[in-house]
Amino acid sequence: MGDGSARVLKAKAKAKTKHAAHPHGKAKHHKKRRRHHKKHKPHVPPASGLAGAPAPPAIAVNPPPPSSAPPPAVIGTLTLVQARRLLWRAGFGAAPGQAEALVGQPLETVVHSLTRPSGPAVLHGPAPTDDEGNALAPADAWGHDHCWWLDRMVRSDQPLVERMTFIWHDWFANSNEKVNDQQRMLDQNQLFRENALGSFQDLFMAVTRNPAMLVFLDGIYNSRWDPNENYAREMMELFSLGADRGAYTETDVREMARALSGWSAEWTESSGLQNFRFEASRHDAANKTVFGHAGKWSWEDAVRLCVAHPLHASFFVSKLWSYFVPTPPDEATLASLQGLYLGSGYSIGAVVEAILQHPTFLNGPELLTPPVVYNAGLLRAISRPVDTTAWAWLCSGAGQQLFYPPNVAGWDFTRWLDTSTAKARWEIASYVTAKTYPNPWPGKGEAHYSETEEPGEAMASAMSYWAQPALSGETQQSIAAYAQSCLQAMTLAKWQRSPYRAMRQNALRMLIATSPDMQVS
Repeated sequence: MGDGSARVLKAKAKAKTKHAAHPHGKAKHHKKRRRHHKKHKPHVPPASGLAGAPAPPAIAVNPPPPSSAPPPAVIGTLTLVQARRLLWRAGFGAAPGQAEALVGQPLETVVHSLTRPSGPAVLHGPAPTDDEGNALAPADAWGHDHCWWLDRMVRSDQPLVERMTFIWHDWFANSNEKVNDQQRMLDQNQLFRENALGSFQDLFMAVTRNPAMLVFLDGIYNSRWDPNENYAREMMELFSLGADRGAYTETDVREMARALSGWSAEWTESSGLQNFRFEASRHDAANKTVFGHAGKWSWEDAVRLCVAHPLHASFFVSKLWSYFVPTPPDEATLASLQGLYLGSGYSIGAVVEAILQHPTFLNGPELLTPPVVYNAGLLRAISRPVDTTAWAWLCSGAGQQLFYPPNVAGWDFTRWLDTSTAKARWEIASYVTAKTYPNPWPGKGEAHYSETEEPGEAMASAMSYWAQPALSGETQQSIAAYAQSCLQAMTLAKWQRSPYRAMRQNALRMLIATSPDMQVS
């Protein structure tokens, strides 16, 4: 990772805001029918050229036709480097010894263990608490929803299911800033989890009728008398077909809105919006023409029309690929993945399995780690449970608070490192290590740090603390040089020997956690 790490380090210093289109973070500009729709936050242009940042998913205007040829796959057993990458990208990093245990195992077997879990997930370790040791109240208290989900990322024995839940939260982005109901957001979160690796059509159908989505994109205000186009537009542009590909027209948006009409909810002063339902009397039952096909289309038909569109498969596999690999798939891979997706009945799991075994995934360029994934991975590395709600505001400072994506297009994955968010990652690492710092000035009865620890021993101890992370030779040499030099010019008095070595150990742990290598996988 030496060259990639150097590029990330330079990018952190040079990152500037430049315009770059990206479907994970593009600002939305609806042309009409925006009533009731709360305006999104202004888009902040992303930093371009950041090593490891995913390129905007290259969704071809004229994609190759689907192919029955199987996608390229690595045949053989996992190396340590590949195991670490798999655990980071298909989950939230390795627990101590986990990556090493996968070395030498057949790749296909390991991937299937991730993509084909059986039964409900098991959460290992202590349940999450707030700073006073109280159980979290994710439906009621600010930040507890974020920490509740972070805990699942840390403790679940089905990490890919949780990672896919995270992906769908970005793909079908809703923010509680508008939904204004944490329980409703948690219910949607469970919907994503239950459909994480199943049929995309089933997931799309469930999302379309989901109360959080009906609030966020104004489905409950869409009637035959006054069609609201918000969901109709996004279901095509962001969820299933993509913009600027000739996949749909403004007429299709208007007609699709008519097909989606009919949803309603009741407002009460005590409970807010309740009793979400479809009312046939509010639905436009007349003929509509969508994608050139005429019919008395319903909301279910609206989803089916999108999924059956000739340009849907290429959009789906390209966008899904972009969450796992920072460079677009080559034409042959794109054709094969489309064929696999269509031939499997829109199976998410089948496509994910193929991506996780693809040579570019396993051996290709580095991918920048999202802030929440970074946070979860550090906690997993030292086996620390979620025992503070500080993670909500710390991750927000790094650019990502769960349940609060910036707009309907989700988070901008090219903006994870700049001068502000890099500082926030340092703060996350500092909080992660705070409870296990060697205390330079221990109180009565507390253990004193070693007075004789040599630089090499200090480096080895810091690496062990983080469960032997994958650092490039360049990074290891730089940190080891610091370990060697930081006390070298000092003649330490006896009273200084232990505390100064403790401070060196703390510094080494922070340098490792915030190194360029730890920001990518």
